[in-house]
Amino acid sequence: MILAGELWVADIAFTNQSASKKRPVLVLWLDAADVVVAAITSANARSLSDVPLGDWQTSGLRVPSTVRLSRLDCLEQRLLVHRLGRISPQDAQQVKSVWIQHVKPKFLGHH
Repeated sequence: MILAGELWVADIAFTNQSASKKRPVLVLWLDAADVVVAAITSANARSLSDVPLGDWQTSGLRVPSTVRLSRLDCLEQRLLVHRLGRISPQDAQQVKSVWIQHVKPKFLGHH
């Protein structure tokens, strides 16, 4: 069973469908047979929507990592191939805070 807040390895196809790459992702929410995920990278944070994980080791990652909230994917649940672990409460709070400040749609409530 897949739960929001878990870190998984996903088999993500390239845009042109020519190949795929296994990448770590953070499960944001489930939507029927699909799952919405944010990419996790070993690169340093480069924008306000990137969240460095303080507890990357206890979350099951091998290297210091960043959640890239600007890189969202909607995947079929079957593309999640291996569960790594769970985001820590502190990192989860940070992801939520960055989402609220920098990611949510900006067009709502404007005329």
